[in-house]
Amino acid sequence: MKNIIDPETFEHLVDLAALEMDAEHGDYLRNELNNQLNAIHELEAIPLEGDISVTPHGVPYTAAISQPLRADEWKPMENPSEIIAQAPESDYGFIIVPDIPHEKLD
Repeated sequence: MKNIIDPETFEHLVDLAALEMDAEHGDYLRNELNNQLNAIHELEAIPLEGDISVTPHGVPYTAAISQPLRADEWKPMENPSEIIAQAPESDYGFIIVPDIPHEKLD
């Protein structure tokens, strides 16, 4: 099967993800992604009997075999200022998070 992710598409994805990598690493990663996609297509080509449904995983998690959900319990921290003190920057008991630079997509 031919490469599904061509170099132009890969470069576009790298730009969207704001990644920096050299050409050698990019070629290696694109090749590995194409290998994964080819493996998925090979699995898709395996014929299944009509009564077998496609599932995202091999184990059905029914109520009979699953652990019951725990009740939500609120347990306040004895001294929340200890957590706030570990933050690089805080103000009035809140952790200051730096802005994430972004570009408006067309």
